[in-house]
Amino acid sequence: MTTVLAFFFPAIFLLTFLAAFFKKVKVYDSFTEGVKGAIPLILSVFPYIAAVTMLSKLLEISGLGEKITHFLSPVFSFTGIPQEIAPLVLIKPLSGSGSIAVLSDILERYGVDSYPARCACVAYGSSETIFYIGAVYFAGLKRKRLTSALLISIISYLASVVFCCFLCRIL
Repeated sequence: MTTVLAFFFPAIFLLTFLAAFFKKVKVYDSFTEGVKGAIPLILSVFPYIAAVTMLSKLLEISGLGEKITHFLSPVFSFTGIPQEIAPLVLIKPLSGSGSIAVLSDILERYGVDSYPARCACVAYGSSETIFYIGAVYFAGLKRKRLTSALLISIISYLASVVFCCFLCRIL
C-alpha cells in the first residue's frame, strides 16, 4: 500500500503537467498568478491569526487558563465532561498545537485506554480550532457577523464534547 502511495502523488503532478503541456497552458505563469492572489489574503488573515496565537499563549503563560479550568470544572462535571479533559476543552478552540500538547499530557498521565483519554481523543478528533478557522473565514468577508457565528460554533463545540463523553461512557 505504501508503495502505491509513494507513486500516487508524483503521478498526479506528472499528469497535471502533461495535461497542461498538451493544452498549451503556461504552468509557471499560472502558478505565479495564483500566488499573486494569495498575498492579499495572507495579509488580511495575519492580524486575526496573530491575535488568536497571542491569546492562547497568554492564557498558558499567565496561568489564567488553569484558573478558568478550575473554575469551570464543576460545570464540566455536571455536563458529563471529565475534569481531566477540561484543559483540552478550553484550549482546543484557540490553538491546534496547544491542544495536541494537552492531549499528549492526558494520554501520558491517565493511559491510552482510560475513560479520560478516550473522551479526550474523541473530543480532539471531532472538533476544530474555532477561532483560527473563524479568523481565516471572516478575514475575506466584507460584511462580518462574527459574534453570532462564533457563538453558534462554541455552543455546537461544547454540545459535541458533551455528546462524545456520553458516547465514550456507554461504549
